[in-house]
Amino acid sequence: MDPKADLQFEYLPFIRTYKSGLVERLCGTEIIPATTDPATGVASKDVIIDSDTGIAARLFLPISARHLRKKLPIVVYYHGGGFCIGSPYCPPYHFFVSSFVARANVIAVSVDYRLAPEHLLPIAYDDSLRALQWVASHAKGGHEKWLANLGDFEHLFLAGDSAGANISHRMAVRAGEGGLKHGVRIKGMAFLHPFFWGTQPVGLETRDAGVRAGIEGLWQLVCAGRMGMDDECVNPMAEGVAGMAGLACERVLVCVAELDVLRERGKAYCEGLTKSGWGGELDLLESVGEEHVFYMFRPEYKKALELMERLVAFFSRD
Repeated sequence: MDPKADLQFEYLPFIRTYKSGLVERLCGTEIIPATTDPATGVASKDVIIDSDTGIAARLFLPISARHLRKKLPIVVYYHGGGFCIGSPYCPPYHFFVSSFVARANVIAVSVDYRLAPEHLLPIAYDDSLRALQWVASHAKGGHEKWLANLGDFEHLFLAGDSAGANISHRMAVRAGEGGLKHGVRIKGMAFLHPFFWGTQPVGLETRDAGVRAGIEGLWQLVCAGRMGMDDECVNPMAEGVAGMAGLACERVLVCVAELDVLRERGKAYCEGLTKSGWGGELDLLESVGEEHVFYMFRPEYKKALELMERLVAFFSRD
């Protein structure tokens, strides 16, 4: 029997699933090896965090680490891809992370969490927390010398795009509930075009039934219907959801794009965070005339450089 005979779900141009259990990823599968970038001098290497589950990460170290006498901020990065595609090893993410590492002089840990639908949510959240705790465990020494010897754990940041920004939010919520190893605290979070959604449209968000059905279908795919569209994981602004006031970080940068279907949710997140009574510093950047994660594919474009400058400043400021 043809495993592609019965299509179960399709979200173009990203993924198809079939009733046979076959998962067909249409992008985000290309892998490039860890290396030293000849243009920037940024070194990268791959590490296994948990051999039982396969949780891993790609670490990035700027060339400045060779001569700077001070320790470097650490950025834990969670890639996007709707929880179902992508990895730290595919070219867009490798080069994007390498770029901000070179410009901001930070160490980055780009996390390879397990993907749905083979590994349904909350597995991506659990893997991501495991990776974050692994990073924090090096605050008092550890086997990964880039972190133990060169990392400044007083300046630990989380960052991510789309679903990865969603994960970053969940990590700050969990850190607020249970803390991180050795008392490590999150200095700040940078959300790039964050993936949040909900049953009812907010602001100028699209009312188009087809668009909404596609996004909601993707969410149902990655959690197998275990979490509704107003679950705290996808809609932290929903009525009755607690946690934003206890977000465990000092400052947050939210970046949205004018033509992104997720734009209104990013702005609503900022409003919800402000109203929650959270006492940190909040900044919002909107890229006018741009679409979802445009900067990843046009890194030399003016608006992409503006976003990168804001991101670098966010990581660099004390």
